[in-house]
Amino acid sequence: MKLLLVAGLAFGSLPLTSPIPLPGSPAGPAPARVPVAVELFTSEGCSSCPAADAALRELEASQPVPGVEIVALGQHVDYWNRLGWKDAFSSEQFTQRQRTYAAGFGSGSYTPQAVINGRYELVGSQRTKLLEAIAQAARAPRATVQLSGPAAALRVQVRDLPVGTGPADVLLLITETGLTTQIGRGENAGRLVRHAAVVRELRPLGAVAADGTFGATPALRLAPQWQQSHLRAVVLVQERASHRVVGVGSLPLSPAG
Repeated sequence: MKLLLVAGLAFGSLPLTSPIPLPGSPAGPAPARVPVAVELFTSEGCSSCPAADAALRELEASQPVPGVEIVALGQHVDYWNRLGWKDAFSSEQFTQRQRTYAAGFGSGSYTPQAVINGRYELVGSQRTKLLEAIAQAARAPRATVQLSGPAAALRVQVRDLPVGTGPADVLLLITETGLTTQIGRGENAGRLVRHAAVVRELRPLGAVAADGTFGATPALRLAPQWQQSHLRAVVLVQERASHRVVGVGSLPLSPAG
């Protein structure tokens, strides 16, 4: 069950297969993939959400869009907690972030809702529309976002904001994959729910400077119960007024970097 169901955005048909190289063509290094953030607003208490989590898990694992890196950001909202099951990963912070998006889209908040680079929103279980929106978002101009170093000395650098970008903020998110929950009550009672990458922390790092650059070495606060081999740092550069994500970067947080 969704609290509110709205139609997703429609996009033209986009090719999702890689071109076949001509015989004798030089191989050359593969170009860097364009990272695209898929924020999934979900809840363990919502019976429609496991299908969306499964779709996003599969897309992140298979990476089916040529030239694109799909970055999964599962954000568990807290407004389902009063309906029989408290989601241990839920946070009012994620609920408020969804409300901010909903006000801009005019969509209302609902689960499962996917927001792609802050530009498009749709029902998170609609795999084909997700692929189309991801491919569309990858075509937009983007900033350069670089993450480097081990978890103990993560370095974040941003430059080359797209022309015309207004004031923008840099956000750091820590995600953990491989999480499951045995649900005891509510709409999903008795189900073992497998989550897409769960956002464990979301915090602002600061504003992009007037020259379009930003640099920081943020101290990471990693809880001991988090599995470090499953952690990833994700950085979003988000335009303040429009909430469009104009830059994405990510890095696995293995102890050695």
